[in-house]
Amino acid sequence: MSELSLLVPTELDAGQVFSGTPSGKPVQGFATPCSYTPMPSSDYIFHESSRDIIVWFLERSDPLYVFGPTGSGKTSLIKELAARLHYPVFEVTGHGRMEFADLVGHLAVRDGSMEYAYGPLTLAMRHGGLFLLNEIDLVSPDVAAGCNGILDGQPLCLAENSGELITPHPLFRFVATANTNGSFDETGLYQGTLQQNLAFMDRFWLCEVGYPDTQAELGLLESRASLLPEDVRARMVNFANEVRRLFVGEAAGEITKTIEVTFSTRTLLRWADLTVRFQPLANQGIQPVTYALDRALGYRASRETRALLHELAQRIFPHTV
Repeated sequence: MSELSLLVPTELDAGQVFSGTPSGKPVQGFATPCSYTPMPSSDYIFHESSRDIIVWFLERSDPLYVFGPTGSGKTSLIKELAARLHYPVFEVTGHGRMEFADLVGHLAVRDGSMEYAYGPLTLAMRHGGLFLLNEIDLVSPDVAAGCNGILDGQPLCLAENSGELITPHPLFRFVATANTNGSFDETGLYQGTLQQNLAFMDRFWLCEVGYPDTQAELGLLESRASLLPEDVRARMVNFANEVRRLFVGEAAGEITKTIEVTFSTRTLLRWADLTVRFQPLANQGIQPVTYALDRALGYRASRETRALLHELAQRIFPHTV
């Protein structure tokens, strides 16, 4: 807790932070990272949507609601940007049994006496930092609506802690992520998601994040899986995009059935890495691409979907699989 009290807000150059080129445009951050600050990835490739979120970071504004398909990198995008500003990130994943006390805190027994334990939302408000609530569309609307006053910039009153009043720190930020836009799931892909209260959703700046474009993922594979031939890397990205289209029901051609798994960029990198590591299996007549595909994604799918994945792989890798 003491390290949070030692955080020092500072003004940074937005261009230098996000692109490496000074711009003269100031952005608020912290002088040094702390244990709550995410570690930035040197080879991370930013989505086009990062422009919207960078603008959001530049000046204090409405809270941010980021939505998009699973595996599109919503959470990692937020954390990568926060890391470059040395923002502490207080991250929580929503679920149907979540209560408001899970966010703000509660009384707990410590060393034989009752003591108030501050929750992640309270810590972010008190010390400055980014409160990140993932899967907010899984949270009960009445619990989410309990944040309305906080989203409006009002202080938080901790009734259980003798009515302590937490005034929002100037660098406190609230970000929610979800697979849906908070209204309802039109696709039927995200079971358990709940339509959120209209007044709650009206308080957010919305940002949609899709999957990275082809060139971005090709560049990432080139840097992370250079041992694979360029043609194989290109086919892997093509395969990943086909699987994504299947997942959202937009695939054209012979295969049009919606499937229950999709390809995140993380899964794509895992597939490429495993393909390299399993190359010796080729000497035993086992195709590394297919073998690695099952271990990166296929075994998470139903038998029917796994058969579809193998069929798709046969089409895209006709001389390899």
